[in-house]
Amino acid sequence: MTIALVVVSVLIASSIHIADQWEKAVVLRMGKYTGLRGPGLFIIVPIIDKVDSYIDQRIRVTDFKAEETLTKDTVPVNVDAVVYWTVWDVEKAALEVQEYIRAVSYIAQTGLREIIGKHELADLLQNREKIAGDLQVTLDEHTNPWGITCQTVGIKDVVIPKTLADAMSKQAQAERERQARVILGTAETEIAVKFEEASQKYINNPVALQLRGMNMLFEGLKEKGSMVIVPSSALDSMNLGAMGGLVSLAKSNEQQ
Repeated sequence: MTIALVVVSVLIASSIHIADQWEKAVVLRMGKYTGLRGPGLFIIVPIIDKVDSYIDQRIRVTDFKAEETLTKDTVPVNVDAVVYWTVWDVEKAALEVQEYIRAVSYIAQTGLREIIGKHELADLLQNREKIAGDLQVTLDEHTNPWGITCQTVGIKDVVIPKTLADAMSKQAQAERERQARVILGTAETEIAVKFEEASQKYINNPVALQLRGMNMLFEGLKEKGSMVIVPSSALDSMNLGAMGGLVSLAKSNEQQ
């Protein structure tokens, strides 16, 4: 009698199962798929039925990488990426693929290598979002038959060889210097144009030219101890010879 009670208790205990809120239980009867159970409490027939697995339907995160993969322009790069995916059809995930978690990881790594080989390094560095979007579409096409959808793919890091990074840094520095020289040359051209326009204003107005020359000397001599060297030809052209002498005499008196 005691043995019978123990056997019955064991059978009852083995028939009661619980699946968490985010899980579905895959039930097999004599090795054949019969359906899904859960979430919550459910009962199966002892010995005849068994719970093969519990499949999590929450969004999962899988890290993957491609090491020493050649780009379209034959540059070896290391790329780290991440994919967010979820099981939307538990039956397909249970019946179509043996280890769907590893399968997602492997197909993501393979897809990343393929997408790297189709793009040049500059495109890979500048258009990460577009490349990640293309990879997400590719992964989704492969995983949908398994009842899995890849919702988002992100490119975390792109590592290039140090020698190439140094060369790119020098190239960028040279480009910045070139742009600086171009900007400086453009500024000089604009200044020359402005001086040409100013000369047209002064050419027929010697009084204005003289006043301008006096203002330039005044600005140069405002600071104590300053020295202004003006070519004699400039003094003669602006009639500033006498003015220059007066200024020099005033500075000598101040020093004494």
